[in-house]
Amino acid sequence: MKPYKVLLFIACVMLCLGALCMVLPGSITWSDKTLRWPTLAEVFDKETSALSLLDSDLLDDISEYTIQTDSIPADTIQTDSIQGETIVPDTTQADSIPADSIQTDSIPADSIQPEKPKPVELPKVTMDSTTDSRIYMRAFYASLDQASTRRVRVLHYGDSQIEEDRMSQQIREHLQKKYGGAGAGLLPLAQTIPSYTVTQRLHMNGRSITPQQGPRRYMVYGLKRDQRADGLYGVMGQVAMMNDSLVKGSEDIMAVCTPKGKAAQYTQWQVFADNSIEYSTSGDTVRLHGHGAVYGLSQVSETGVIVDNIPMRGCLGLVFTKMDREQLTTFYREQNVRLIILQFGGNAIPFNQNPGTVQAIVKNLRGQVQYVRSCAPEASILFIGPSDMMRQVDGEWQSYPMVPYMDKLLQKMALEEHIAYFSLFRWMGGSGSMKRWHENGMACDDGVHFYRGGARKAGNAVAEWILEGMEN
Repeated sequence: MKPYKVLLFIACVMLCLGALCMVLPGSITWSDKTLRWPTLAEVFDKETSALSLLDSDLLDDISEYTIQTDSIPADTIQTDSIQGETIVPDTTQADSIPADSIQTDSIPADSIQPEKPKPVELPKVTMDSTTDSRIYMRAFYASLDQASTRRVRVLHYGDSQIEEDRMSQQIREHLQKKYGGAGAGLLPLAQTIPSYTVTQRLHMNGRSITPQQGPRRYMVYGLKRDQRADGLYGVMGQVAMMNDSLVKGSEDIMAVCTPKGKAAQYTQWQVFADNSIEYSTSGDTVRLHGHGAVYGLSQVSETGVIVDNIPMRGCLGLVFTKMDREQLTTFYREQNVRLIILQFGGNAIPFNQNPGTVQAIVKNLRGQVQYVRSCAPEASILFIGPSDMMRQVDGEWQSYPMVPYMDKLLQKMALEEHIAYFSLFRWMGGSGSMKRWHENGMACDDGVHFYRGGARKAGNAVAEWILEGMEN
């Protein structure tokens, strides 16, 4: 096609779109969905863009609600510092939240031009703001005195924010530097998400295979077709079934787990599996044979602190009550688990703007905390709240207004349950902070996840906050 024809085509398309913008309003609403586009006044910067918010996604069954995402943006940033601006961690965990103007989530169908939604008044959250919640970690602090003679275990459960051993790695490094210990801790037999700490490869029938080609996995936080009715997932919430695969020969598996950094100094293998599974270890390799369940592998030292990274992609953290109580209780007791970190809540934010939904999720998370505590009565519990999160509104990044509300509700729940609480949202700087982190190369383009440098900074902040509690 000749250049002038291409130019003519583009001009005709622009004229048609301009005519439509003149005739039609800036939005059309049908059912409970709203389709928006810029008006001519907005295109030529003649009026302020109307705020568009996501529709509320009311949950029919909060306990079943998980968000299944397929990927995390590629982590290409390798920096620990924010250029041009300093973000100072708030280790005092102040209880005040900046007042946010919360907008409604629909636009009247009969409006000629988009209107700015009216503010919604959120229920007031009251609590004792003078308590340093680290007092509820005294049992964990006391257990560290024994780290020189026995293994002290820390389990870090979380959503995709901690995948690839992000944040857990920094907590592990700080604790092991002061109290000893080595090894990356728990690993699934089929590691589908790469880790910064351990490189894992599977072999079957003498050839390399992908995790999808190996034993079938069942996950408590996965799709319903990948879940078990008996709740036997093990402490990691996922299990690999030997000889349950599309590929013949999955009763014989070799896993090569090559650790990096100090994790390479581990001295002991652990295999958590049914009694029907036979295994042997040599160097970084473990060979397994049999028909049955493999709940996890583990590289540890005999003494010191072990920090286990247990990510659950897309999960709200409402799954622990689906996991077998006896399995959890036995592991927590026999492995001397003295601190359990729960980092959940953020996956609910992008999909609703309804205070009642947030309240229901936090109420259900309270039940999960109570269940975990009943399984590990000697362990302290630390809850890490969601970070600031943002989305694009009319081409501009804005924080989700429900984040500070959920943060407050989670802190209130934690204090009432006598567990520790770290507000990642307030440590970052509150509403709008994710935009600054993104501009400085510390957060991904999705407005939700940290890049490697941001995750390292957040993990260091949590670790330092934990250790500072021992001095108070």
